[in-house]
Amino acid sequence: MMESQLWNWILPLLISSLLISIVAFYGFFFKPKRNSIRHDRTVSTVTSDVGSVNITGDTVADVIVVGAGVAGSALAYTLGKDKRRVHVIERDLSEPDRIVGELLQPGGYLKLLELGIEDCVEEIDAQRVYGYALFKDGKRIRLAYPLEKFHEDVSGRSFHNGRFIQRMREKAASLPNVQLEQGTVVSLLEENGTIKGVRYKNKAGEEQTAFAALTIVCDGCFSNLRRSLCNPQVEVPSCFVGLVLENCNLPYANHGHVVLADPSPILMYPISSTEVRCLVDVPGQKVPSIANGEMKNYLKTVVAPQMPHEVYDSFIAAIDKGNIKSMPNRSMPASPYPTPGALLMGDAFNMRHPLTGGGMTVALADIVVLRNLLRPLRDLSDGASLCKYLESFYTLRKPVAATINTLANALYQVFCSSKNEARNEMREACFDYLGLGGMCTSGPVSLLSGLNPRPLTLVCHFFAVAIYGVIRLLIPFPSPKRIWLGAKLISGASGIIFPIIKAEGVRQMFFPATVPAYYRAPPVKGETKCS
Repeated sequence: MMESQLWNWILPLLISSLLISIVAFYGFFFKPKRNSIRHDRTVSTVTSDVGSVNITGDTVADVIVVGAGVAGSALAYTLGKDKRRVHVIERDLSEPDRIVGELLQPGGYLKLLELGIEDCVEEIDAQRVYGYALFKDGKRIRLAYPLEKFHEDVSGRSFHNGRFIQRMREKAASLPNVQLEQGTVVSLLEENGTIKGVRYKNKAGEEQTAFAALTIVCDGCFSNLRRSLCNPQVEVPSCFVGLVLENCNLPYANHGHVVLADPSPILMYPISSTEVRCLVDVPGQKVPSIANGEMKNYLKTVVAPQMPHEVYDSFIAAIDKGNIKSMPNRSMPASPYPTPGALLMGDAFNMRHPLTGGGMTVALADIVVLRNLLRPLRDLSDGASLCKYLESFYTLRKPVAATINTLANALYQVFCSSKNEARNEMREACFDYLGLGGMCTSGPVSLLSGLNPRPLTLVCHFFAVAIYGVIRLLIPFPSPKRIWLGAKLISGASGIIFPIIKAEGVRQMFFPATVPAYYRAPPVKGETKCS
């Protein structure tokens, strides 16, 4: 108790000193953006066989949305509700069967409320989530979301991803000005440097073209269109192996569970009243073969002994039943090319490690930002001036998105075991820091939940964990070996978070008000330059 009170007293002093040093050292980093469209096979030039594109005609949509996942469906409904004509083209309109995108943080639920689509988590047996439980070496701590200031309906939600998406699609399709069509987009259509629409194959396999003033690409993590609209720097740090545990009683009901296992974390959360999703993280891009039984052996011999005893039997039963799935965990900072007539959203635009379940929160927050920017505009036909105006989207979204991205990628690295002694000390310090209570618990959990996604708060708590780890090493007797280990701990912590922040963009993340695009006003007739 005394240690917790002392730590809560000295933390504000640590925060102020950290801010000064971090800002001074890294404040000069920011990356300029490319402006030109990158030409490759995903961009087609509009030629005479298509003719001159009249995007103000009655037969043309205001917006084309490529993809009807969480981001695409929510965006289509949001723009349709604002009386825009929206044409959604989705590769497969059947119910998806995925092992991620199943946990919506409370911050994401608040965005559902703001967009008026909170009813999409109803009638799908979604489960409320009130916090997390962490497990490490036989120890366990419970971390509650700080929901005291919110309405009782506000909490996290977990569900089958496919059921949630189908509800979103139905919601979007219920609007008369939203057309939902199954088809595969082959390429974007360009004319004089402006994206005018898309070329796609419909359900019957016939090649079609569709035109709109604005094309928004939301075709997911495997997007084949993003290369022409951004500089994709995709990393695959690990893979998730997914199972469904049936009739499993988790140690803490209505909580996500994270096991700090060796070599990397295990995640569990309810997805229905009778099912629990278990995601086993496997570092690297290759996983043991599911087909020849290597995966079953790995799960039983390496993973199962590290599971909480309450779920062990259900875990073994799920392995024996089979139906084991895997998918790569991708990370990609947003690095767009401002392009007249086109915009990227969702996982096609920006990804982070799914450990913290922040992806849907980022996507929904982006939709709120874009909706607010487009609302004053009735005519989207001037692609160049609209492009210049929407550069503010990239700046306005950054503090929230970059905080969630940085937390996810940094926390994953901290939670993985390592042969590096300093890295393991950081891991142990993080677990114990979160169990101190007070602001040491509520601060990080408010970041994780998306309720307080502030970059400075994230950086301060991250280095507070590192300093806490150093203090633990130096007490009671600071030997030279322990001092050296403490120095390596601080160095290792810096090596984790600073590259992530640099990739996100320091200036936009911490000082968005210094970016000229932050103050962009709606376009005025006659503006024609996209900078």
